[in-house]
Amino acid sequence: MATATRFRTLKDMPSDEYLTPGNTMCAGCGGILAVRIFHKVLGPNVTWVNAAGCMTIAVSYPLSPLKSNWIYTAFASAPAGAQGVRDALDVLMAKGKLPASEDMKVVVVTGDGAAYDIGFQSAAGAIDRRLDFYYLCYDNEAYGNTGFQMSSSTPFGSASKTTPPTAANPIGNTHRKMDLFEVWRAQNAPYVATLSNSHGVDFLKKVEKGGTIRGPKMYIDFAACPTGWGFDPKDSIELEKLAVQTGIWPLKESVDGVVRHTVVPRSLLPVKEYLTKQERFAHLFEPTERTEAIRTIQESVNSYWAVAGAKEGFAVKAAEVT
Repeated sequence: MATATRFRTLKDMPSDEYLTPGNTMCAGCGGILAVRIFHKVLGPNVTWVNAAGCMTIAVSYPLSPLKSNWIYTAFASAPAGAQGVRDALDVLMAKGKLPASEDMKVVVVTGDGAAYDIGFQSAAGAIDRRLDFYYLCYDNEAYGNTGFQMSSSTPFGSASKTTPPTAANPIGNTHRKMDLFEVWRAQNAPYVATLSNSHGVDFLKKVEKGGTIRGPKMYIDFAACPTGWGFDPKDSIELEKLAVQTGIWPLKESVDGVVRHTVVPRSLLPVKEYLTKQERFAHLFEPTERTEAIRTIQESVNSYWAVAGAKEGFAVKAAEVT
């Protein structure tokens, strides 16, 4: 039986705004849009715990675009900060000093640099303690706020400031992107989900579902980054949609370890349609097309969906490998 939801179309998205216009994030930033949508589902009683990163510039004392609470932490310690907030709220309510109506939802918000790399030790501790919190990672696939250096989330074949294409290494980054979804699932987190701002109803439902589950909840949002990826800011949503349609960014969730893909493309678009729209992959096509690297990316995507379909009982038409 399907889980009841208040989100069936985009018309059901709450009209309340807790993030005001005029913040200092880059135009077209997928990360700040994710925060906006996330906040709409959670409502006004939220405390954000932020690790150093792109989102840090969104709130600069004494100015803030948020109608909620915001706490900065060091790069590595946002989940530890969330533990302190959650414990303080619980103690105050237990002592009768804070009414339950004033309880807060505690949300860690970080980029992939903190989520995949520098802050994972703190996150692992929070998962082990079964901390009741939300973790929103805006994944722009690099260390965006310090110049777009490679992180463990940087995809194969892309250029970054620390993995530029060179004569000796013409394809740029040779590492494969870490699967943070599976890392959290392996730690027995009760809820893990991937998000895309381009698929709003799927996004809303997942945040809503997380609210019914006690314990650590990880959300990995595919956050388009115009400045780092190299594309026109007006195309952010279209690019995020292409990532889903090509199968590069699967939309799925894990509830108590059981994985379900929530959006299944009937037929995968070729990855070229996604890659050619970003400067970070331009070296794969000019001055010489790097057919082997592009084929590697396409074969990896096709293989992923073949395995996922076999496990869950669906079929996805693979894109042609050229």
